[in-house]
Amino acid sequence: MLTGTLVSAATAQSQAALDAVDARKMSIPTARAAFQKGGYPGSALTVRQTLAPGSNYTRQVVSYQSEGLRIGALLTVPRGTPPKGGWPAIVFNHGYVPPNVYRTTERYVAYQDAFARAGFVTLKSDYRGHGSSQGEALGGYYAPGYTTDVLNALSSLKRDPRVNRARIGMWGHSMGGFLSLRAMVIDPTVKAGVIWAGVVGDYDQLMNSWTRRAPVPSSIPQRVLNLRKQAVARYGTPRANPAFWNTLSANTYLRDLGGPVQLHIGTRDEDVPVAFHTALAGQLRPLGKLGGNYVYPGDNHNLSGNLRTALNRSVQFFKDRL
Repeated sequence: MLTGTLVSAATAQSQAALDAVDARKMSIPTARAAFQKGGYPGSALTVRQTLAPGSNYTRQVVSYQSEGLRIGALLTVPRGTPPKGGWPAIVFNHGYVPPNVYRTTERYVAYQDAFARAGFVTLKSDYRGHGSSQGEALGGYYAPGYTTDVLNALSSLKRDPRVNRARIGMWGHSMGGFLSLRAMVIDPTVKAGVIWAGVVGDYDQLMNSWTRRAPVPSSIPQRVLNLRKQAVARYGTPRANPAFWNTLSANTYLRDLGGPVQLHIGTRDEDVPVAFHTALAGQLRPLGKLGGNYVYPGDNHNLSGNLRTALNRSVQFFKDRL
């Protein structure tokens, strides 16, 4: 039986898992081919724990399958009679939280609540190695596991009879923005996305332009940080081998998005440079894929000073697009 604290079922990063990491597995074309062949099937959502309900929606800890792993998630479902075809839904993709302290029912609850109250089914995944999820936490940038978990979460929502599979969007914060953009170019059935403070640069930007006001979190193991060095040693830098690195970057495939993306960031973001946001907005605009471009003067990585405004804009965007 699960408890409110959810003891982690994940293991620390094993040397075998680290040795098996190959940046080539981040290839967008490879993931697309797998998607087209049904390679991210998800599963039925299994209820693990029923939580206190929200104002007009239910809350449950659930799980689904991803590459044979049991992945935990927080599910909200509106009360009442669903619209014809089912409720619209949003896949929530959280940012970096130290895996050993991550809890399904902590952080991001206020964000998820705003969309749940507005009549959306929401599903926030605990990526592998987080909370009660099985597997190993190897980061999102050089190993494909988190992307795979997001795509299987999406497929699991599509299988749920309460959800309108033609009305699904994605919301991502920080690293979750990186995962959302990747998932959206892999699966163009996602109709709209919202990214807050997203790590949305290409790999040249990630390696050479990622300046931070705050230090790299000490909770990120050095052996995970070393995956970047391992990738460069094998494939060269993005500038020396752009053909390879471009196939790994969602930014290369933006014209294939199935819908627009709305962007939000604060100018005093301590973790993600505004330049990532600005560059992506500039790429999306001529493609007709920019669903809004909001820069909040003086605000931080969590948009704490403009939280209600950013949430209202995000909710309205999904109401208009889904």
